[in-house]
Amino acid sequence: MTTTPGQQAPPGMRVGDYTLLARIGEGGMGVVHLAQKPGRERVALKVLRPHVVGDEEARARLAREVNSLSRVRSPRIAEIVDADPWGPVPFVATRYVPGLSLHQHVREEGPLGGDDLTWFARGLAEAIQAVHRVGVLHRDVKPSNVLMEGRNPVLIDFGLARVADDATITRTGWLLGTPGYLAPEILYGHEPTSAADVHSWAATVAFAGTGRAPYGKGPSVAVMDRVRRGEHDLTGLDPALVAFVEHALSPEPDRRPTLPALIAALGGTPTAERPRVEANGPTPTMTMPITPGFAQASQDALDVA
Repeated sequence: MTTTPGQQAPPGMRVGDYTLLARIGEGGMGVVHLAQKPGRERVALKVLRPHVVGDEEARARLAREVNSLSRVRSPRIAEIVDADPWGPVPFVATRYVPGLSLHQHVREEGPLGGDDLTWFARGLAEAIQAVHRVGVLHRDVKPSNVLMEGRNPVLIDFGLARVADDATITRTGWLLGTPGYLAPEILYGHEPTSAADVHSWAATVAFAGTGRAPYGKGPSVAVMDRVRRGEHDLTGLDPALVAFVEHALSPEPDRRPTLPALIAALGGTPTAERPRVEANGPTPTMTMPITPGFAQASQDALDVA
């Protein structure tokens, strides 16, 4: 998803107190618009699809998750600033970041390297840790969900995957995440832990430093098979980061470094992280974004490769 304003919204169209200015993105959860309240800063306003919040139970889940996600506070995150799960048109508004996605940035400027890549890797790890501190797994960290605010990565696309667990969605065969950036345990159907986001961090850093998806191109089934086997290609990645990324791409979750360890190794100051959620233990407070099914996910994988 990009936050570069694109197609103009119909003149005067409103959602709640917001005037829609331009359509800036679209995903499985809904359509995102650049929007503004009178006299206030612009926001990225996600208008949720009817099938996502089509009943009272789903809206109640949405309200609970917005309450938890609203506690995420970090300059590395496009935080939730407003939401209305119960309105005629339910929406979630986040801070608007006027930058290119990492995918677009690498396409236009080339891969990152040296200090810029190290700064990016540390900043992205800090962003994911900020999410984990409130008991949330992102589950869809990938180049199109990272915006470049100057040199600084900003993590976006706060979907609400407990809403996505609704049977009307799972029956359609939607895929939670994007092949090539999902951890292998998710592909096996296991309950993810914070280590799953560490794997996605590594795959995204590999893309940032090489301009290629580490598990290659092709049909989603082939990409996912390489992920399960741990067959990644880090050729051309800055040697200073190869060991970190290689370690974090381990097919075994327990062999991956923790985010605090990565942040410290990259020169940052880590903070305490919530205990890792085990596959057979309590489920996390929530998980986050969803993307459409295998056909579109395969195309997304090709787009970011």
